Amino acid sequence: MHSDGHLHDGGAWFEPMLWGSFALVILIYIGAALYSGRRYKKWPLSRTLFWILGVMSAASAIVGPIAARAHMDFTAHMVGHLLLGMLAPILLVLAAPITLALRTLDVQSARRLSRLLKSWPLRIISHPISASILNIGGLWILYTTGLYGAMQHNITLHALVHFHVFAAGYLFTASMIYIDPAPHPLTFKFRMIVFALSLAGHDILSKYIYAHPPSGVMKEQAESGGMLMYYAGDAVDLVLICILCCQWFKAARPKESIAI
Repeated sequence: MHSDGHLHDGGAWFEPMLWGSFALVILIYIGAALYSGRRYKKWPLSRTLFWILGVMSAASAIVGPIAARAHMDFTAHMVGHLLLGMLAPILLVLAAPITLALRTLDVQSARRLSRLLKSWPLRIISHPISASILNIGGLWILYTTGLYGAMQHNITLHALVHFHVFAAGYLFTASMIYIDPAPHPLTFKFRMIVFALSLAGHDILSKYIYAHPPSGVMKEQAESGGMLMYYAGDAVDLVLICILCCQWFKAARPKESIAI
């Protein structure tokens, strides 16, 4: 597998600019958490830690040694996929950024954000089925067509693919576990069924990659990347399953407790 050098060697300013952008995102969240803590109940430290870890997970897939090696090594690319499209979304969803934004913004801005969340376009793309199609379907298109090879030679396409992987992963995660307010909540049973089908689609794709390498990928690297996608992907999905099951158990638990 080969790649044009301009995709990663965009100048000495490129990586520092990206790291600075990710640091700014972290600082904005921390500032919002501190501001919110002065007006309301103190913002949980765990959510701030989730945000920091989530941003760093996404950043490591875009800039740094893993991102640099991903242009030449499909296994490294798959590590980046797991970080950007699976691990980072879970951590960022657990950080509850929408809840923090609603607590931090003024009343008028918070109402605008609330109306946006309830709008029909967001209702469609945030539905578990739509989010699953965008997430898993997008990966099938990436790895079973010439898109993977094409993105290695076009920096704009490369950036768009990475953005889609992250955004689709975040939408999928947020549609499965409700940490932030859900304007149009669906039952746990329905979400679990959709999740099971999505998990099957992800695992089948990993086996397909193992047997049918994407364009420009050597067989050995495809086998290694496919195995990593299968086993590491299931490990990350197990975390999502545990969170969903805990929420389901908590929601089904009797509201009244016996005083002792």
